Amino acid sequence: MALDPAVAAVRLAVRRALAEEAGTVLVACSGGADSLALLAATVFEARGRRPVVGVTVDHGLQDGSAEHTSRVVAQMAALGVDETASARVSVVAEGRGPEAAAREARYAVLTELAERSGAKTVLLGHTLDDQAETVLLGLTHGSGARALAGMRPAFAPFRRPLLDVTRAQTEAACRAAGIDFWVDPHNGDLRFTRSRVRHTVLPVLEAELGPGVAATLARTAAQLREDADALDAIAGSAHREALGPRGGLAVEVLSGLPTAVRRRVLRAAAVAAGSPPAELFRVHVLAMDELVTRWSGQRHVDLPGHRRMVRKDGELHVLSTPDTGG
Repeated sequence: MALDPAVAAVRLAVRRALAEEAGTVLVACSGGADSLALLAATVFEARGRRPVVGVTVDHGLQDGSAEHTSRVVAQMAALGVDETASARVSVVAEGRGPEAAAREARYAVLTELAERSGAKTVLLGHTLDDQAETVLLGLTHGSGARALAGMRPAFAPFRRPLLDVTRAQTEAACRAAGIDFWVDPHNGDLRFTRSRVRHTVLPVLEAELGPGVAATLARTAAQLREDADALDAIAGSAHREALGPRGGLAVEVLSGLPTAVRRRVLRAAAVAAGSPPAELFRVHVLAMDELVTRWSGQRHVDLPGHRRMVRKDGELHVLSTPDTGG
């Protein structure tokens, strides 16, 4: 019997990802089609040559989440993983949106589990459709090329092997393999911006502009990522050169940088000081930039995450605001 094309597409994507690292691999699994297709393909491609650990994270945000976690653990075991793991994490926003806080908590526990198991690779099930949605959301935020570059294919220890695979393919792969998958009710809740992009915005774009919009957005993200990576590398060097004697960024050095590089340095400084990147928009970056280019004595710029950039004695510093206790 010929291999189902969707199963073949997922396996090929996983095979390429696994070729880049040896040893134990963790697969984050929510019980949805994307992560289950990813897990099944990983078990197949590993074929006893390397341990596969299936991990599910319970944020406790929905009724019955503990029971759902138990079902996912049983499902991962049935798919043939060498080991299963589950973790319940508390989501504390602290100035971030609930989605950003949940993501940070999830990544933190996955990183910890990877360190405990000695795994250098954690696979995530984000697809081409997720990438297209991320690009559109970045466009609405006006946060620049880095936001439009979408999700990174890899950042230690994480890899996203399915960014060239569609959600329809992961669902088809699960059906072909007889895998029952869970549909998160939050994904269809139009109160959430991403859900509106998924169920309203993208279908309208496909209907009005023709099929393939999601794939085009994903390709655009890949192209912009190359440019953004180059500029970020330049900005990283500039950031180090701009460090002043009191630990801030020297205004004199910043003022001599190209605009695109200077603004990246300022944004990086804010993120490094604890301002959530997902909530740090262009309006914040422009306001920080004015502390360098159009300073007329303004005291500070308030930033997301209860942070504040101030100019003092020729340097810019990012501080915690008083209500954070910092």
